[in-house]
Amino acid sequence: MPDSVADPQRATTVPTGTIERNEEATAARAPRWHIRLDPRRHLAAAIGWAMFAVIVVASLVAANLAATAAERRGRADSQRLLEQFAAQMHHALVTNIETRLTIMRATAAQVAVSGDHGKAALRRHLEAVQEQFPEFAWIGVADVEGLVVAATHGVFEARSVADRPWFQAASAGPFVGEVRLHRRLEALLAQAADAGPQRYIDAAAPIVDARETAVGVIGGYMAWSWVEQLQRELLGALDSGARLELVLLGGDGRVIGGPADWIGKPFAERDASVGGRYLVARHDPHLRARTALPWSVVLRQPAALALAPAQLAARSVFLGVLGAGLLAALAAVLLTQALTRRLGALATAIGSVRRGERSALVLPAGRDEVGQIGIVLAALVDQLQREKGALAQLNRELDQRVAERSARIERLAEEGRAAAVTRERLRLARELHDTLAHSLMALLAQIRLMRKLHRRLGEEELDAELGRAEEVAASGLAEARAAIMQMRDGGVQEVGLGAALRELLARFTQRSGIAAELHADAAAGAMSDERAQTLYRIAEEALRNVERHAGAQRVTVELRESGEPVAPRRLLCIADDGAGFDPGAAVPGHYGLRGMREQAVLIEAALRVHSAPGAGTRIELEFAA
Repeated sequence: MPDSVADPQRATTVPTGTIERNEEATAARAPRWHIRLDPRRHLAAAIGWAMFAVIVVASLVAANLAATAAERRGRADSQRLLEQFAAQMHHALVTNIETRLTIMRATAAQVAVSGDHGKAALRRHLEAVQEQFPEFAWIGVADVEGLVVAATHGVFEARSVADRPWFQAASAGPFVGEVRLHRRLEALLAQAADAGPQRYIDAAAPIVDARETAVGVIGGYMAWSWVEQLQRELLGALDSGARLELVLLGGDGRVIGGPADWIGKPFAERDASVGGRYLVARHDPHLRARTALPWSVVLRQPAALALAPAQLAARSVFLGVLGAGLLAALAAVLLTQALTRRLGALATAIGSVRRGERSALVLPAGRDEVGQIGIVLAALVDQLQREKGALAQLNRELDQRVAERSARIERLAEEGRAAAVTRERLRLARELHDTLAHSLMALLAQIRLMRKLHRRLGEEELDAELGRAEEVAASGLAEARAAIMQMRDGGVQEVGLGAALRELLARFTQRSGIAAELHADAAAGAMSDERAQTLYRIAEEALRNVERHAGAQRVTVELRESGEPVAPRRLLCIADDGAGFDPGAAVPGHYGLRGMREQAVLIEAALRVHSAPGAGTRIELEFAA
């Protein structure tokens, strides 16, 4: 019987001691603070860690919610601020450009009232205006036919500008055009001055006399560099570290100011937010007056910079909640330690009882839950002590019963060995009967015949009889050797019942000349256990009887499945077409059929013999699969 049954106290005490030694060794190696923070060793640490985890999760959730709300609010505020800035930028640009248009109108009025309309006088007047307002790259006066009468630096004088949009539009009133690239003007200005811009804004105003009749047009080109400088000044006034970017759109929706690769391209084809990385605000003009500037202003700001205050608020919320959570966790640990100190004392007392240092548990003071636990544990320890004594008594009784049963098992084993020897003796007797007994009986009958007839037999007949006796003796010797070889080798266990029967029939046909055939199922033919060996012996005895007594011409052996699938059975059948016999008639001195029945009983098989004189013989063995 296992040791756990014989001595359960010993089986449980050894692991407990091992666990305690491991815990003590671990406690000796580990730092003190590490032990106090181990949730597996202290309830206070477990509660503190649990609260810490809850607080961290709550901090993350709160910070996420705060960040989302702050980002939404910050995005909305930044968007409104950008829209205000865009409106201010548009207003400032329109104001400055319309101021220059007003200058053009005032200059046109001065030209109209001036008495000297000569080329030199007009040129001096225009150059004075250009000197005061250098953003005008060129100013000129054209008559009603579009011929330039006078211009700054004499550029385009005596040339027609009748096809220019500003001249055609200014005949009806003041005009501000789109941004254009004027390469011819650039070339002329480059000859007259050191350098000049390539992009200009058309501006024009009609010259009207006292009779309100248009007598000419004053037009000019404002340098785009002045507009860019104006944009920089306006952004500098608005941008206090906000990194604002300005994009100007013309009346046709194309970019006229902004990133270099955007100039001249439709703004609608561009992703101004760059996948959400920028906040974008756009201000479109409401055209009420004909002189209003048809430009739109787009302002961009990096979203990360605009939403930085929201992110700062989210971090502040997270750190604040996390700090409060840490303080709450620390307070929970300290409070839990104070509350669990008595539990620790109770655990120490229970450990002493478990190690056997004391047999009873000292109850802790108080009537709270710890006191109730102590009362329950004390009762449990007392009950366990009583059960321990009863278990020790039961172990002693079990040891005594085990000893008695061991002696009984030894006696049964001895009896089993005796029964095995008896079974082996019977098996050997059957083997000897199946081999030597038949041969010796035939030899004895031959010798008796020669003793009675040797005086009547001639020399040749006597030699023939002696030869037959010799053949019988040799046959018996061969069968005995074959039986001994089979007992030694156990061929059925090695090759299976089907293969062994096939070899047996081949030897039978070779020895007797009787045709034999085997029909075996795969499953039944694969049998190789002790029953297969017994079935082989029965088949061998049946074939020997056929060879010696039946006078048959053909033998058929079948090995197949029979019966229902729920209770499978197998059938071994040996049939011949010989003389047959009466199975109920007693034949003194012949034990072959009796030996087959005895062997069938050993493997719990049903043996049936079907035969009659002149009708052949059929032997069936049915057994469990």
